[in-house]
This record gives sequence, C-alpha cells and structure tokens, in this order.
Amino acid sequence: MVDQKRIDEATGTSTVGHEWDGIEELNTPLPRWWLWTFYLTIVWAIGYVILYPAWPMIHSATKGVLGWSSRGQLEQELDAQTARRAPTLNAIAATPIADLPTKPQLMQAAVQGGGAAFRVHCVQCHGSGGAGVKKLYPNLTDDDWLWGGDLATVQYTIANGIRNPDHAETRMSQMPAFGHDGILNPAQIADAVSFVRTLSKQEKPSASSARGGAIFAANCAVCHGPNGDGGRTVGAPKLNDAIWLYGGDRDSIAATITQPRNGVMPRWGNRLDPVTIKMLAAYVYSLGGGEKAPVLAATSAPAPTEAQPEGQGSNGKP
Repeated sequence: MVDQKRIDEATGTSTVGHEWDGIEELNTPLPRWWLWTFYLTIVWAIGYVILYPAWPMIHSATKGVLGWSSRGQLEQELDAQTARRAPTLNAIAATPIADLPTKPQLMQAAVQGGGAAFRVHCVQCHGSGGAGVKKLYPNLTDDDWLWGGDLATVQYTIANGIRNPDHAETRMSQMPAFGHDGILNPAQIADAVSFVRTLSKQEKPSASSARGGAIFAANCAVCHGPNGDGGRTVGAPKLNDAIWLYGGDRDSIAATITQPRNGVMPRWGNRLDPVTIKMLAAYVYSLGGGEKAPVLAATSAPAPTEAQPEGQGSNGKP
C-alpha cells in the first residue's frame, strides 16, 4: 500500500495519510500538558480504586484499603451529634414534664426538639403549624381539649394514642351512632341539633330546641354534661363554644349524631423513645392552647403523674 503521508506546506505538519474529497487530516500532536494531565488522571483512578470502595460485587463492593464508606461517615457524624446532644436530652429525661416550664432554657430545648419530631411524625395530619384540617384532624393551637391540655396529659395522649384497641392504656371513648343504629329517628335528631346549636348560641331557643333538650338530657348529657361543657374522662367535646372539629352547621351536627367518626390517633409510645415523646408534648403545649395545670371537674380524670412510665402522654384532642 502506498504511503499517502506527506508534509503539509502551510503548517509544516505531517498528514495522517488519508483524505476525503480533497480534505486531509493533520497529524497534530497533543499538547504535553494535556498528556501529562491525562496520565495523572489514570494514576489517580488507580489509587482511588485501591484506597476506596470502587468495584461492585454481587452483594457489596470492594472495601478499599482505607476502609472508608459514606455510610460509615454518616454514622460517625450522627454519633457525634448524639454525643453533643446527650447532656440536654439527659436533663430533659431527668426533669418531670410538669417542671419543664420552670427551666426556660431546658423548656426551649425541648420545644425545639419536639418541633423537629413533629415535622417528621405529625404534620401529615395536624399540619405544619398544628392547625389541623377541618372535618378531619384536630387543631392543636386552640383552647379546646378533649382529654386535657396540661403537659402531663398531652404527653400521655401522645404515648398511648386514641382508640388503639391493641393497647390497654389508650384513650378510649365511643359515641353511639344514634341515627345509624336506630336509637333516634330523624325528627329527634333534628330536635337534638336545634338544642346543641342553642348551647353554642348559633340558634335561638325554639319549640324544636325544647324537645331537643329532653332528648339531650336522656342521651347525651351523661358524656357532654347537662350544659354541653364536655367530659374529659371520656373525651367528649364541649358543645357550648365555637370550636367544632367536624363542623357546627346543622347538617354537620346531624351527620355526627347519626354516624359519629370516632377518629383514631396512633400511639407513639411503641415507636418513639420517651424523651422524644416528652419533647413532642412540650412542642404541642407551646403552640398556644396548653393549660398550666390539669382542669379538675366532675367530668375530668386525674392527670397522669411522673410515677407513671416515662413517655406516657400528649395532646388530648380527638
């Protein structure tokens, strides 16, 4: 084969020996700096696969002589953070929850830790600011509490949940389905709605509300109280204020009497450690609706004490 290489007159550079339609390619050598950079990357790559995990295997990868891994680095960083937070967490664990407000710095640390846990575990239902979702999940920022809003009671509810049938310590109550089960007929339910709406001053007294008062006294007052003040021993909501989870209009109240929702809140005592539950309670309490001490009334249960197992408690809304 005839060698077609020649020296290009214009540049003085040899051609590579082939041409297409009169176009020839010059055999221009690569710059020395580029070649050395290329060689260095090869050396660096060889060193990397020796020192660090690199080659995928069937169940893992080569370990590398340094034994480094991103997972191991993360574990070290998490351990360092845990060690840094340990004194504060230990102090929170050792402090009875009712005493946290007397230690402002510790209370603030608990609120911050609880806020972080709330954003992971609770915002899905209660919202990022704790305002809840109307007709679905309760508002944690108002003053209406089904089971109690002091720190110890809030802690207990978080730990034990509401209507968890597999847990003996859960908050448990069940409103009868007065309409669905035929306890009351539609006319009686309408009268009961009229009476309930007079309690919350949404309607003026009427013949219907008068009939509803007798129905309420016979069927509802045992839990909600004769004046609709609610009953915390059974988680019965107040009916004489303007706060309604499922709505205070006639249709919504009638729907609740006919077929109650009996909502469920998961218990977190089997998912989170006691300190995290205590911090969650502090955060919920800080949202604005917390009560300084248990509200004692004929329909209220005694608040949980620190003698109970650590981590039992929380917000008592439905």
